[in-house]
Amino acid sequence: MDEVFLLLLTKMVFVFSRKRRFVIDFYRLGVNLAKQELRVNRQIRAREVFVIDQNDDKRGVMKFFDALALAEEADLDLVEISPNGNPPVCKIVDYGKYRYLQEKRAKENKKIQDAKRIEMHEIRMQPKIDSHDLETKASAIGGFLSDGDKCKVTIRFRGRELAHTDLGRGVLMRILDLLREKEIAFVVDSQPVMEGRNMSMLLSSGKKKGKIAENASKSGAANASPVEV
Repeated sequence: MDEVFLLLLTKMVFVFSRKRRFVIDFYRLGVNLAKQELRVNRQIRAREVFVIDQNDDKRGVMKFFDALALAEEADLDLVEISPNGNPPVCKIVDYGKYRYLQEKRAKENKKIQDAKRIEMHEIRMQPKIDSHDLETKASAIGGFLSDGDKCKVTIRFRGRELAHTDLGRGVLMRILDLLREKEIAFVVDSQPVMEGRNMSMLLSSGKKKGKIAENASKSGAANASPVEV
């Protein structure tokens, strides 16, 4: 949408509205939306443009109407892909196809970035945990690490249990043993340490998350949210 039109429209709304903040926000929203749209064909305002044709050959600087005629002869569109250039850079393409490919590329890049993002999980347990529950906790931790994420393992002490913190340390060491038995690659980022009434250690995956994402689609989990298994 033309920015001049948006400015005039904003002034008209201001006459009928006393909410100045609403009017200013409305104008800014409209301008931002307009800036997101590429100018195509006769929407282009520059008198001269640098032209790249449909074969990716650089045609150099041309008069706008000459560039437009060249696009029309090829039954394609003249798209302003770099409006801040001096002169602006335009490409001769099928605009519909070009827009589709750009959106597809943006989605693929987002997926790659999401796959590389490392999430933090937390598993909590008591120092007097039975072997079956400990096995279940270790499996959950192994799942997070296999996905390339980090996991904070926390032992919660209650009452007199604080006098036997060695039991909690033993549980954490047992977790590491179970992970090795399951052949889960991991790195101990932080050795067991007391944090108030809790003892925690931090584990990270021994694999790079980008490589894991190439082979499997990650289901995802809440970021930094405690998990009770």
